[in-house]
Amino acid sequence: MAEGYLRHFAKDKAEIFSAGVETHGVNPKAIQFMKEDGIDISKHTSNNIDEYMGVDFDFVITVCDNAKENCPFFPTRAQRFHHNFPDPSKTVGTSNEIDNHFREVREMIKQYAQDFTAQFL
Repeated sequence: MAEGYLRHFAKDKAEIFSAGVETHGVNPKAIQFMKEDGIDISKHTSNNIDEYMGVDFDFVITVCDNAKENCPFFPTRAQRFHHNFPDPSKTVGTSNEIDNHFREVREMIKQYAQDFTAQFL
């Protein structure tokens, strides 16, 4: 979701990459709720951070404590940012409660991406 919103708000001002410490596919609910807000992430992929070791980034943003704590050494001069968003895929409850939590987290990520791009791009 962060990649989708960063791409949306950055437009052509930046090239956005997304990776994690684990690859597990893009959550279908993330695709569904981003599409609900007009952002198509259905073609996004789940990439491992190792794929980007040779890229000279300007910024590296981690969006969960697990990624920040378990990210391997990543040689870069990039400015690092961290914001721990709840993982909506770990939500337990009724289908409606899970859907609402996805929407809440989506809105948190949307606001963060909008603020970040406005300030740094």
